[in-house]
Amino acid sequence: MNIPEKARVAMLVAPGKVELQEYAIPAVGDDEMLIKVEGCGICGTDGHEYKRDPFGICPTVLGHEGSGTIVKMGKNIKADFTGKPLAVGDQIVTCIIPCGECNACRNTPARTNMCEKSGIYGLNPDDDIHFNGYFAEYMLVKKGSTVFKVNGMTIDQRMLVEPAAVAVHAVERAKLTGLLRFDTKVLVQGCGPIGLMVMAVLRTLGIENIIAVDGNDARLEFAKRLGATHTFNFTKYASFEEMLGEIKKASDGLGAEFVIQCTGVAAAAHNAWKMVRRGGGLCEVGFFMDGGDCTINPHYDLCNKEIAVVGSWVYSPQDYPTTFAFLQRAKGIGLPVEELVTHHFKLDEIDEAFKTNLAMTGIKVAVICD
Repeated sequence: MNIPEKARVAMLVAPGKVELQEYAIPAVGDDEMLIKVEGCGICGTDGHEYKRDPFGICPTVLGHEGSGTIVKMGKNIKADFTGKPLAVGDQIVTCIIPCGECNACRNTPARTNMCEKSGIYGLNPDDDIHFNGYFAEYMLVKKGSTVFKVNGMTIDQRMLVEPAAVAVHAVERAKLTGLLRFDTKVLVQGCGPIGLMVMAVLRTLGIENIIAVDGNDARLEFAKRLGATHTFNFTKYASFEEMLGEIKKASDGLGAEFVIQCTGVAAAAHNAWKMVRRGGGLCEVGFFMDGGDCTINPHYDLCNKEIAVVGSWVYSPQDYPTTFAFLQRAKGIGLPVEELVTHHFKLDEIDEAFKTNLAMTGIKVAVICD
């Protein structure tokens, strides 16, 4: 494959300001590979970083829901994380980059999502390499990276692998409570890409009773396509208590048996506890950055109900094979998961892509690199 001497990256130089900058393609070390980026979805985390740089990583090249084709690889690269042989021309996705040294990496290798120094492409500060995120024409995959070969998947499917892994990990955490059964009435709060993907995961597990809560009618309609049996638009009720009464009517008069909270909004997290029935469970998956505090009443919300609660933090490499199986199963039973990608923009149009994402006029907004 012909590799140019220089290529462009979309550098976030300040909140709300992205510049297309050109740099020399870096040398590829023996334990590295260079990929030609094909596309990358915009995550809610990217939107927060674009607006106000809450992580303090500007300047940076964002984009972590991406995929590309290997165009050059070091002599020590032989296989992906699962042992599949790798070669120039293969399509890949990347996972987190564990440090390999902290307590989690050394003692709980299946939970490297707990790594204290974990990195991820597209959420690291700029350096002398520059090609560190998927919002670029090329990206350098460095030593220690977790890579998966995904030949045969469309670019839209590949861009959904990362958010799907978030949903798979969240449901796996929820399953630890022992409360998810075929007949469990599950409420998913927040119908953004993660919440909708959680619904799809639940459906592939055979869970048929799904209540969806959001403030956007279009997203609630999509939730129905993914199997939601009841939908509630919180903006159409005079109070939360009024909506809660209707939710209880749809769930035996008791409330949901399990709530999966996907909004990242503190007020929603507060309300999530109220929607769980006694003996039920809750999984909090919405907060990948500080969204503020919320209050609960330990007596009424936790002890009196004897709720089982789990948190969910991104994913580990071990979640990816399960994620691929989920995506295959979702397609097999006719769930329109791929249609979550509603907008495609070119790299030159990345500002418009971010504004579309922030306006929530679509579901998953993607940047495509030709």
